[in-house]
Amino acid sequence: MAARELPGHIAAALAGAGGPTDSAGRPWSGRDLAGEGNPLHNFDSDNGQTDAGYAAALAKLIAGSGSEAEVVASLATARVFVPIVAVLGEEAESDHGLTADKQADMALVTLNAPDGRKALPVFTSVAALGHWHPEARPVAVYANRAALSAVAEDAQLLVIDPGAEFTFVVRRPAMWALAQQQEWLPSYADPGLVAAAEAAAGPDPRIMAVTLQQGPGTASRTAAGTPVAGGGAGPELRMVLQLAPGLDPQDVSALAAGLQQRLTANPEFVERVDSLDLKITR
Repeated sequence: MAARELPGHIAAALAGAGGPTDSAGRPWSGRDLAGEGNPLHNFDSDNGQTDAGYAAALAKLIAGSGSEAEVVASLATARVFVPIVAVLGEEAESDHGLTADKQADMALVTLNAPDGRKALPVFTSVAALGHWHPEARPVAVYANRAALSAVAEDAQLLVIDPGAEFTFVVRRPAMWALAQQQEWLPSYADPGLVAAAEAAAGPDPRIMAVTLQQGPGTASRTAAGTPVAGGGAGPELRMVLQLAPGLDPQDVSALAAGLQQRLTANPEFVERVDSLDLKITR
């Protein structure tokens, strides 16, 4: 195989620096970029495979013996890969008559969820990322750093391994908890939200009772079609309202609008609940 030529501008830079050196003039020969001597490399011994703790928690969820909270907790210490792609600028002709890009920036890849929300895809292995986007560059980070990047990009979801056998969606409250390195409690398992829901329903005597359940939107499926009780994009919380008899559709609509207004006025409820599904019973 013929030797691959260096791009002209790189060859010129090396020649101008006096040979194979870095931009500070230090020679590359004999240098070791691994270990404690280079704090920028946190994953020197990383084999690029899925974190064992995450894989175990996900396997339990799929088998029906685990929970979403356990999967998110495993991500707190997991390494993931964020896909970065080159965004080319305008073309220009160099002094040597060669056409090249004026600039090339590296950018995070983001997605649009079916409901229109912005999502950041991350991958648990190099293989999974390469299967999804062969031209993307994998950047290894801890999952909490990926969550911080998602927040910075105004993303509402963190999508783990899109296109894989199973894709797990980390919804906004869990993503924020990861970014802050805090424990996440699902809204449907949060006793504090029960009190908030009862307080919001209390002013309306037509609401006889209110209960909170895990929402149907948390359900998902593997690529093979196996149902999984977790990992879906939402709604993750279902509020069941038992109403007094004799209400017509207009009454129910007005009641629901008033309840929603009182819930959205509660900052604790808004922060802990990603999306809500209302179910009316008589």
